[in-house]
Amino acid sequence: MSPRIFIAIRLHTAWFLSALLLLAGMLQAVSTMAAPVGTVTDVSGPLVARKADGTVLALSQKSAVDAGDVLESEKKTYARIRFIDNSEIVLKPGTQFKIESFSFDEARPADDSSVFSLIKGGLRSITGLLGKRNKEKYQLHTAAATIGIRGTDFGALFCKDDCTNLQTNGSTPLRNGLYLDVKQGVINASNQAGSQDYQVGQFGYVADEHTVPIIIAQDQGWTLPDGSILIGVGDAGAGGGGGNSDGVGGVGGGGGGSGSGAKTSKPGSVDCEVR
Repeated sequence: MSPRIFIAIRLHTAWFLSALLLLAGMLQAVSTMAAPVGTVTDVSGPLVARKADGTVLALSQKSAVDAGDVLESEKKTYARIRFIDNSEIVLKPGTQFKIESFSFDEARPADDSSVFSLIKGGLRSITGLLGKRNKEKYQLHTAAATIGIRGTDFGALFCKDDCTNLQTNGSTPLRNGLYLDVKQGVINASNQAGSQDYQVGQFGYVADEHTVPIIIAQDQGWTLPDGSILIGVGDAGAGGGGGNSDGVGGVGGGGGGSGSGAKTSKPGSVDCEVR
């Protein structure tokens, strides 16, 4: 075999192997990106996911959720999402919640990432394995706060002219701003105006990114019910029974699930750290 032919064969083989390695890497990346990051375990009414490509999917019990999804609960819908690290998010009625990114591999803690956005409404967040081992990798953004958790159970409600049907624990109207409550752990809310720690049993309020976070009395705060409100609900679908304006009382009264059909739609700072 001539030297020229031998060199050509070696170059061709090297190119072929490089192409195979590149293709394998691309397939692995696509597989990782496409893997669901959580599941709807309970839902009491209509719940949809707005996908990154602009499509809208109706979600029901056992529906998968992906990074990039914007989850929207209707005005009488509570929903619980369990993520792959066993963390949980309970959404209150009338909430928009985006899964910005989520990455968890029990064997690779350095790659942990959990970033969410609370666009409107409220939620209760319970820490999973990711938050317990890498508290700094968890972030929940709102227009008024970015919250991080570890070993924590906390609630967050962001009001912007859309909480007129809600009241504080003391039955007074809610103001615009961010309300926080802590059942486990410690959170810290900070912005350009100052910083404040919140211990178990305390309630917090942040008017906006220009106002110092403060501790408020329990009767001035607001508490989202935990996941127990969904016990026995399963998949109530869109047929939930009556309840108050926030959907309480209607849980469990639903008929069949909402299904998994899809329709197409048009595409559409405060820092808080839990210690």
